[in-house]
Amino acid sequence: QVQLVESGGGLVQAGGSLRLSCAVFGGSFSSYAMGWFRRAPGKEREFVAAITWDSGTTEFADSVKGRVTISRDNAKNTVYLQMNNLKPEDTAVYYCAAKWGVVGLTTPDLYDYWGQGTQVTASS
Repeated sequence: QVQLVESGGGLVQAGGSLRLSCAVFGGSFSSYAMGWFRRAPGKEREFVAAITWDSGTTEFADSVKGRVTISRDNAKNTVYLQMNNLKPEDTAVYYCAAKWGVVGLTTPDLYDYWGQGTQVTASS
């Protein structure tokens, strides 16, 4: 059984930074592409960032480009999302997800495993 556990969320002032972590237990982390998604109150789940198994390719939503980086440490079975210059509109529950292959990194329905989420709140 594959389990994903997010951490690092919290409350920050607008302009602040947070680093989210997602640890993966079980499965084959070094083979998965990893993605971050978010869901704000009253909104649909949306793609934030993704990284392939070898870190060779990363993708970002237009809304976070230039403010967010994604990285992974295959030795630690962990993926990270560094978020800088946070805005109130970044407030959401953030989820990490894992998938096989490299196709459809931005499509949530193509991910195989999901974490429970961590709350990020950026206050104005």
